[in-house]
Amino acid sequence: MASGKDLSVVICGGAGYGVQTVEDILAKVLKRSGYHVFATREYMSRVRGGNNSTEIRISSAPVDGMVDEIDLLVVLSPGVRENIRRRITQNTVIAADRSSVGEEFEKTDCAFFDVPLGEMAKEAGGAVYANVIAAGLVLGIADASTEQAEEYFLSRFGKKGDKIVDENRSACGKGLELGRGMAEKFPDLAPPKKDDTSSRRVMNGVQAVSLGAIAGGCDFVTAYPMSPATGVLAFAAQNTSDFGLAVEQVEDEISAVNMAVGASYAGASPMVTTSGGGFSLMYEGFSLAGVAETPLVVHLAQRPGPATGMATRTEQGDLNLAVHAGHGEFPRLVLAPGTIEEAYSLTARAFEIAHRYQVQSIVMTDQYLLNTFRDVNPDDLIAAKPDKCLMTSGPGYRRYEDVPNGVSPRSVPGLGKGIVGCDSHEHDEEGHVFEDFDLRVRMSDKRFRKGELLREDFVPADIRGPENWTRLVLCWGSTGPIVSEALIDLKLPDTALMRVRQIWPVAEDVVAAVERADELIFVEGNHDGQLENLIRSVTGRSAQGHLRNYCGLQFSVEQVREGLSRILG
Repeated sequence: MASGKDLSVVICGGAGYGVQTVEDILAKVLKRSGYHVFATREYMSRVRGGNNSTEIRISSAPVDGMVDEIDLLVVLSPGVRENIRRRITQNTVIAADRSSVGEEFEKTDCAFFDVPLGEMAKEAGGAVYANVIAAGLVLGIADASTEQAEEYFLSRFGKKGDKIVDENRSACGKGLELGRGMAEKFPDLAPPKKDDTSSRRVMNGVQAVSLGAIAGGCDFVTAYPMSPATGVLAFAAQNTSDFGLAVEQVEDEISAVNMAVGASYAGASPMVTTSGGGFSLMYEGFSLAGVAETPLVVHLAQRPGPATGMATRTEQGDLNLAVHAGHGEFPRLVLAPGTIEEAYSLTARAFEIAHRYQVQSIVMTDQYLLNTFRDVNPDDLIAAKPDKCLMTSGPGYRRYEDVPNGVSPRSVPGLGKGIVGCDSHEHDEEGHVFEDFDLRVRMSDKRFRKGELLREDFVPADIRGPENWTRLVLCWGSTGPIVSEALIDLKLPDTALMRVRQIWPVAEDVVAAVERADELIFVEGNHDGQLENLIRSVTGRSAQGHLRNYCGLQFSVEQVREGLSRILG
């Protein structure tokens, strides 16, 4: 059992067996019972069929990363994927209906509990309740609150009638009884601290990005659906009235970004949500926003490429795509949140900076982060008050006034009597097209002075470790919490971790830390070491080692721990 305190549970089953429902039940009921929970799912890229899974860590202390070790494997249907089977050890306990899985686990040397899920589900009301019994089994092992479980089913299924609520309660009760009988197999699970999680909220990455955007002032979301970014579009569409959002699913990515640019020109605060393949198609529109100096936020949810790649898996392969997006030259901000809390706060920050400096912001997430659940403290969800930084225009207003810091006073059509010029060509201060070489230099310099502001008004990196560190481990995005846990386990007295949260422009604190370090080690989820190459291009410093993962699955804590041990000797 990881760290001797938490319980690592993997639940898997075919599409349609309700794995996500189990995840939702466990995350919310366990949190209400006082546990901290972390959950991440993986699912196959197909319309029907396949075998999906979710990993849930249950702990008396906050946890924020996936592990390889499986303490309990609950199997809802036969056909467990090979990458799950490889994680089964002699310490793993498997709970499954033998009449369903047959001899699938006969050759394993771990404990097997034959749980008649099919028969028990029929007793509860129908075969569809097998997943609820499985959830109850885990709740029973954790000695979770029966009352909280019953309240969950009432709140979730109350609108469907008493019969549905009662059948769910009955199914969960059967699982609870079964699980309590198995609890002695997991004696190291520390009990929850009383009221430790009562004020916390369970949130996933999709919700964090979406709510962060809204907190930042987003009022328009547009996209062409593309996994794993689609969840943000769906969340926005489901909550238009609650948050005053306009949402438009368009015919392709080119329309999405151009619609957002147009909306920004008119005074909206738009966000485009897409993945790597979609963002490639948006380059021209992204460049249009650059020359027009219209604030724009792009949520770039990474998945393995090239092309369709592995549509429902994870990778950090789009860093170069974001930093070099578009044709021509213009400044942009690239942020990479690593936690649920940062997915909220940095998305809000992306809007703040986009409006303050009239630039384009890119928020980089990935499938792993978006599909991760975790309990969070609402006080850690931080966002500045939205401000579009608009002014009322008057006679003689010039949209692209060449001011010392490059940030021209911004107005929008209808806000005052001035004319708000805009063009995709190079233009003068009023927005009129001119092919004047001196003008070209003046306008380009004006735009790039804003790049200097992005360097000065940066998001600091998260640096943790002993004060006298000499070795620096660098990572970015969703790998951060995993690397952090691995380094805590390793207890290296001379090593610090730096999570780079502002990818571009590379901030001064990152440069200073890199220059101070005697040794640099990079951990990232791509083949080429894209952050490593970027840092070297800015600082001239080469790394002494790196750990890379690009198989389509996220690093595990064990994988990073063992990899760093190997690199560091």
